[in-house]
Amino acid sequence: MPLVNNKVGDNSTVGKDKALIDGEALVDSLIKVVACYRHLASCVGSCTDSLQLRDELRQTREKAQKLSVAICHHLTSHLRNKSLPEEQRKEMELLWVAFSSSLELLHVDMCKVFKMGDVFSLADTGTLVQTGLQGGGSEVAARALSIPDLNQAQPPALPAGLESQEQSTLEQEISQIDHMIDDMEMKVNVLRWMVEPHGPQYADPLSSTDSASLALLSVDEERPGHQPLCQRSHIFVLLLLFAVVFVAATLSVCIFLFS
Repeated sequence: MPLVNNKVGDNSTVGKDKALIDGEALVDSLIKVVACYRHLASCVGSCTDSLQLRDELRQTREKAQKLSVAICHHLTSHLRNKSLPEEQRKEMELLWVAFSSSLELLHVDMCKVFKMGDVFSLADTGTLVQTGLQGGGSEVAARALSIPDLNQAQPPALPAGLESQEQSTLEQEISQIDHMIDDMEMKVNVLRWMVEPHGPQYADPLSSTDSASLALLSVDEERPGHQPLCQRSHIFVLLLLFAVVFVAATLSVCIFLFS
């Protein structure tokens, strides 16, 4: 099924090239799916581990792989275009860095799930770590997969050979992601340390409280004759020390004169 972009454009997308808008939408979707997979991967081996969790991991992983293939083809075809405008190339390089970083995170989490699956088998639930957590990540996985509900009835027993088959499939998919990362580096030479993030999308967000604090600070600094609190406290300490020294000197002089 082809990937469809239903994202509604806002003011920030006005005037942008369609290829750039599609690339941003695909990369944003991949980041959300990879974040969901990382959340689910943290539950493997714990008391919330189950067949349903493993199935949610599989579905999320498949969605991430489909997005990765689409993004790799999309960005590679444009970044290898010599006639691409400079501004658009910079935006594509930013997307390429975000995409490659997300793909590496996915690869790390897949390796983690593979190793944890070997250590903690669902055939013996007594080996699972009792973390005290309850519930799973069905709601998170459903949002990442863009489906209304992911609740599934779990079978009463683990089918024979299902777990080993899943581990074998996961090992093959890890190898495919590893090959994709190497292939990306061979096709497109984008130096990450040379790509400079810019714009509000890549800046550190400020909360309303932080913004109000910065605004008040700037207003206080602009007021004529207004001194910050720390500066007033320093002046008070200096005056106090000067008074102590003056009193001590006066007492020394009095003692010397009347002795």
